[in-house]
Amino acid sequence: MIHFNSIKVSNVPLKTGFPLIFSTKNPISKTGGVVGLQGNLAPDGAIVKVAGLKSQKFVGKARCFDCEESAFDAVSNKKYEAGDVIVIRYEGPKGGPGMREMLATTAAIYGQGMGEKVALITDGRFSGATRGLCVGHISPEAMSLGPIALIENGDQILIDANEGIITLNVDEKTLKTRQKSIQKRKNNFGSGALWKFSQTVGSARFGAVTHPGAKKEIKNYSDI
Repeated sequence: MIHFNSIKVSNVPLKTGFPLIFSTKNPISKTGGVVGLQGNLAPDGAIVKVAGLKSQKFVGKARCFDCEESAFDAVSNKKYEAGDVIVIRYEGPKGGPGMREMLATTAAIYGQGMGEKVALITDGRFSGATRGLCVGHISPEAMSLGPIALIENGDQILIDANEGIITLNVDEKTLKTRQKSIQKRKNNFGSGALWKFSQTVGSARFGAVTHPGAKKEIKNYSDI
């Protein structure tokens, strides 16, 4: 363990005598700032930022949106309630396409003083600026007909970062019925670079890359 003792920055004395680097045997946090989640809602995993959270567990009712714009519009007009789990889907690597950041909606929620009263889940992405209980990178994404595409308004969702789980509390029979009736959504782009990207990009679980990996390569141009 290393301590600050007598370091000054720009002639401003810093507090001394406190640990600077902690041993892995005695960490500040067992998990760090982010936690991986898994469950029937995210069989291939999801990520939640836990740094700064007052509570790492939430149970609430789903409020579904099929793009960030519609979610932001609803939040801006306060068409949601405390206890809701706001679901933003079809914003994953294929669905977006590009897995853009959902910062606008989370910022609006916090600006209304509702950051600790609702949760938000998405197959899109978050950054370090995100505040509140927000789960991103849900895989498989809705565009690939992952379970997030099967959620309906009012469904109960459990998020527990302490246990590392995210669960859609809907019985398996009902989910199978929904799976049979759901239709694959059309891509937002019918041509161009973004359409090409959406045709080749993989799951967020594997980095949302646009190639299958070196094992599939027949010829390596770096060897030429």
